[in-house]
Amino acid sequence: MSLLAVGISHQTAPVSLLEQFAMGADDTVKALHELVGTDHVSEAMVLATCNRVEVFAEVDRFHGGVTEVSRVLARQAGATVEELSPYVTVHYEDQAVAHLFTVAAGLDSMVVGETQVLGQLRNAYALAREQGTVGRALHPVAQHALRVGKRVHAETGIDKAGASLVSVSLDHAEQRIGSLAGRPVLVVGAGSMGALAAATLSRRGALVTVASRTAESAARLAAAVDGATADLDDLPAAIAAADVLLTCTGATGLVIGAEAVATAMRGRADRPLAVVDLALPRDVDPAVAGLPGVHVVDLALLQGERRASFLDAEGGDHPGSLADAVAAADIAAAHALIEAETALLRAERQAAAVAPTVSALRSQAAEVVDAELLRLSTRLPDLDARARSEISRTVRRVVDKLLHEPTVRVKELASTPGGVDYADALRALFGLGIDTDVPADGGRLAEAVSVDPDELRPGGPS
Repeated sequence: MSLLAVGISHQTAPVSLLEQFAMGADDTVKALHELVGTDHVSEAMVLATCNRVEVFAEVDRFHGGVTEVSRVLARQAGATVEELSPYVTVHYEDQAVAHLFTVAAGLDSMVVGETQVLGQLRNAYALAREQGTVGRALHPVAQHALRVGKRVHAETGIDKAGASLVSVSLDHAEQRIGSLAGRPVLVVGAGSMGALAAATLSRRGALVTVASRTAESAARLAAAVDGATADLDDLPAAIAAADVLLTCTGATGLVIGAEAVATAMRGRADRPLAVVDLALPRDVDPAVAGLPGVHVVDLALLQGERRASFLDAEGGDHPGSLADAVAAADIAAAHALIEAETALLRAERQAAAVAPTVSALRSQAAEVVDAELLRLSTRLPDLDARARSEISRTVRRVVDKLLHEPTVRVKELASTPGGVDYADALRALFGLGIDTDVPADGGRLAEAVSVDPDELRPGGPS
């Protein structure tokens, strides 16, 4: 068995495509069971956030696993595998582990160093556990990833730029309308993102009003930030009273239309409105960006800024971009830690892979000893109990000493490149004939795999 990561994220796909992958809890549960119900996927965990949907799976065949996971993702997006293939990234074994660790650390986020993804990964793992789709292979990988994420934030300076999308988006809003201190802000949505937004706004001195489909949730969140509540049925009036509209609901369609915002803007004179849409799919009609006096900050804008920042960083012409928010030394330290932790997990996984071989070898030896001692007792029935006991101890000591070196060495060698090959040799030499769940390539943790789109098509190589 081998670890596989297949997904789509802001790194490879436009926000318009990511919107098609928006998944609620029910969608994720359905996807988890659909994945483990396929022929080649035995365990699965789905990380679905506002800027990525990635599947981490234990598979018995690489190409078969990639094909099946890609089909599930395609169905979720209402697209074909062929349409998605240019945007899908695939990582295998060692690189899949390193990628998961990088995501957990916030190094692959739209805002480098943000911590929210660590909580989202924890929730994804908890849901997969609850649904019984993670087992002995993915449990240690997910747990290790959570520990790595914590270590990176605790032991490096990456938290200097560990702002969430909320903080960065509000920075943009302040650039357009000025400081938020004492300014009225309407937050639409009272989920985890809404709570983060309300707390961040409160720390900036904003006057927060919360609107939600569930009045109780809105009231609870408003009370937590000494704010007020508004009725979703009267959004134009609530928007008219605000200087900032921040939306982050889990709705699958538009929540705020252009007409509602246009109505709210009437009579505001020169008072601008900043609209921050952090939902995926988006909550606010894109036409709102064309209204006079309205400044829109959304995921598409942040994604474009991040890509531009990487180009700037490569050219070295524009210091101060998002990519430069964390010192290069801190990013390097985070990557070094991830590399070390990846090697550690590799050793643990490979040691676990050879354990069945060692156990089978010792069991086979014990069976041979027992059979020979029984044969001896039938051939020498008059042998006294003391002699019989001494012979038994001596034979077992000899066998244990003969097996000690190869079993110790195969465990040691398991953590080296190609180490599981020694377990293969041991099984062949002793005719063990057991299934240790080791992939045909000897369990090597491979480089990231670049998959030809043809191989992703239904009916392609498996």
